[in-house]
Amino acid sequence: MPSHEQLSELLDPATTVLLTVECQQGVVGQDSALPELAKEARSSGALVNVARLVAAAHESGMQVVHAVAERRPDGRGANHNARLFRAAARLPVQQLTGTTAVRIASPIVVAEEDLVVRRLHGLSPLAGTDVDPLLRNLGCRTLVVTGVSANVAIPNAVFDAVNLGYTAVVPADAIAGVPSDYTPAMIRNTLALVATIATTDDVLACFKRPRR
Repeated sequence: MPSHEQLSELLDPATTVLLTVECQQGVVGQDSALPELAKEARSSGALVNVARLVAAAHESGMQVVHAVAERRPDGRGANHNARLFRAAARLPVQQLTGTTAVRIASPIVVAEEDLVVRRLHGLSPLAGTDVDPLLRNLGCRTLVVTGVSANVAIPNAVFDAVNLGYTAVVPADAIAGVPSDYTPAMIRNTLALVATIATTDDVLACFKRPRR
C-alpha cells in the first residue's frame, strides 16, 4: 500500500477522475441479470464503498464518470464473438437502452455534473468509448477505478487506462467479482503490478484533505 503522502500526491482533485464501472441496476441491483455478482458487490461492501467515494468526490469537486454497459433491443452493434456475450444475450434481465436496468444503482447518487458514458459493445469502459477523450478534456492524470467486475471490466479498465497514459488507482474494497476469493487474487497477482492499490478509507482521507 502507498503512504498517505504518495497517495495524496496522486489524488489531486484537479487532475483526478473517479470512474464507476457497470454499477447499474441490471448488474448490481436487486433485479440483477447476474445475481451472484450483485450479491457479492453488496455483501462485500463494495457497492457501499463506491457510493461513499462518489459522495466524497462530489463534495471535493472531483469529476465522476459512470460507465454503463447497455444493449439496443434489436441487438444491433453488440458483440457476438465471445461466450460471455452469447450467454448475456440469453439472460432474463437485459441491459436495454432506456430501461431501469441501465440506471445507476442505489446507494450511489448521480449528481448533475457527473458524466454518464454508455457503450453498446465490447468489454472495456474505455476502449472505443467516449471516456478517454472526456478524461483528456478534463485534464485527468489519475483515474480511480471502482465497480464490477473484477473478472472482466475492471481489469480491462485498468489496463486500458495504463496503456493510455493515466495512473490507475484501485480501492481494493470498492470492486467486486465472483467467486468472492477471486477479487483479492486478481488484485494481488495482476492489478497490483500496474495500478496503485489502496483502501476506500485511504482514498477518502485524500479526497477530504484541506485544499491549499
